[in-house]
Amino acid sequence: MNKFLSIFIGVICVLMVSNCSSANLKDHHIQRQWMMVSFDTFTKEQLMKNKAEINLTAEMKDGKIRGTAFMGCNRMFFNSEFKSKNNVKISGVGSTLMACQEMELENKFVKAFETMTHYKIEGHFLTLYDEKGNEMKFLAADWD
Repeated sequence: MNKFLSIFIGVICVLMVSNCSSANLKDHHIQRQWMMVSFDTFTKEQLMKNKAEINLTAEMKDGKIRGTAFMGCNRMFFNSEFKSKNNVKISGVGSTLMACQEMELENKFVKAFETMTHYKIEGHFLTLYDEKGNEMKFLAADWD
């Protein structure tokens, strides 16, 4: 019985330690998949049709998240750094090079995305905005 109890306590300790260490790898408020619901003059229906999204689920390394985005044609990738005081730095935006019939959303997104300097999270919404007040609004994909 003592041997069983020792093994049981050992397993519980390992689970607790691994659970604590994984909690430091992700900020579950930011590191999610986000569906775009508002941007520029595009309607919510247009954004949904294009499956517009950013994905920030990768592990944080050196304070940065390697993210991906999709606006209906090309897969995009970028670095994001969510800092204190709701500042964000988006850099290194790149993409695959497919030519699609409709690329207006993607072209406007790429042009505006790196200019986003601030963020706020309210409930299940993430809003990115620049110094001029231009916004991109997203809804957490895992929200029910």
